[in-house]
Amino acid sequence: MASPLEYVATALFAIAIVHTFSVPVFARLANKGGSHAGLWHMLSEVEAVFGVWACVLVAYMAVFVDLQSAIEYLEGRNFTEPMFVFAIMVVAASRPILELVNKTVSVLARALPMSDKISTYFITISVVPLAGSLITEPAAMTLAALLLHKAYFRHQGHAGFKYLTVGVLFVNVSIGGVLTAYAAPPVLMVASTFGWDTAYMSTHFGWRAVVAVLINATLVTLVCRKALLEMGQGMPQEAKTQRSVPVTVMAIHVAFLVAIVLGAHHPIVFMALLMLFIGYAHSYKHYQSPLLVREGLMVGFFLAGLVVLGGLQKWWLQDLLGGLSPTVLFWGATALTAVTDNAALTYLGSLVEGTSEIWRYMLVAGAVTGGGLTVIANAPNPAGFSILKGSFPDGAISPLRLLLSAAAPTLVAACLFLI
Repeated sequence: MASPLEYVATALFAIAIVHTFSVPVFARLANKGGSHAGLWHMLSEVEAVFGVWACVLVAYMAVFVDLQSAIEYLEGRNFTEPMFVFAIMVVAASRPILELVNKTVSVLARALPMSDKISTYFITISVVPLAGSLITEPAAMTLAALLLHKAYFRHQGHAGFKYLTVGVLFVNVSIGGVLTAYAAPPVLMVASTFGWDTAYMSTHFGWRAVVAVLINATLVTLVCRKALLEMGQGMPQEAKTQRSVPVTVMAIHVAFLVAIVLGAHHPIVFMALLMLFIGYAHSYKHYQSPLLVREGLMVGFFLAGLVVLGGLQKWWLQDLLGGLSPTVLFWGATALTAVTDNAALTYLGSLVEGTSEIWRYMLVAGAVTGGGLTVIANAPNPAGFSILKGSFPDGAISPLRLLLSAAAPTLVAACLFLI
């Protein structure tokens, strides 16, 4: 039997989900101006949604339970993932890292027998998400979103192209990190419990993910070919006037990125590295663009809110997962991921006792398959959302149109993981 607090937490969780889908409405109200425009603008920031409602939950606990219980609950939550996503987003979005990735993408694109405008897009939407298996999914999402924004999304209009691209990007990043046991949040949460190492992930999940990513990237490239040729991917004018970044500076930034990835389980380590990185970046600011500190903090706030609200959903979610057969579990996990974080979903599933290997596979496969359906489905999604949303009408991405755009690539991934 659930406690009153758990009922309240679930109600607030549901309200937060409805709020997420209502973001475009608040954005339109904010753009109309008026005395309450600032409030509407805050409510239209999807990165703030779960953090705001998590604050409401904590306030409820402090008033109707007791302040000490509220504090103990917060201290019992694990905020490593929100902190890590913030740290990796700031470093991965730095200009030296972005230039290095851009050069790499350009070299790969020139090797393909097609127009640079098309091949660059294809590599960005396929190879970069797959690189998430090495540099983690949040880093891959940040880099891919920045590359797409600079090359394509800065052009006005083309809303259909942008929604299709975001849908495929979110799905490809979600499934592109499963070649290793540490890069995808839903895999990381269960790898040690299930006894899965990188060799297991590569043989059971990896090849399926690679095929699905390439199919999705190929299909969206073909569908959007006309729009790509119209827009091109020329360098923005302001970038042409910036000083070239030396190889040594790029190498130091890469070293920081790798060190933070290796310290992903230890907040004291990667946050200390982040502080050192910010100091280094400030010392050589003539090779830098403004660091995405605000955007990273907003994404971290979003994920922290999800951790706080999601921590009291165990009473209904775990029992629901435990009662499903493997095939039903796959589709159930895919659907549930759309309304809850897939890492939280797999973690709760790992607490179910007496499960078979095929049940465990279906749980994780379903969770990563549905990771592109909504902004809350996968931890890296808010990072991409934050970077790209300004290119859409009213400065907001419609959750419903995102869901529809991600449906086809999600079905492609589902077919591969069910083979």
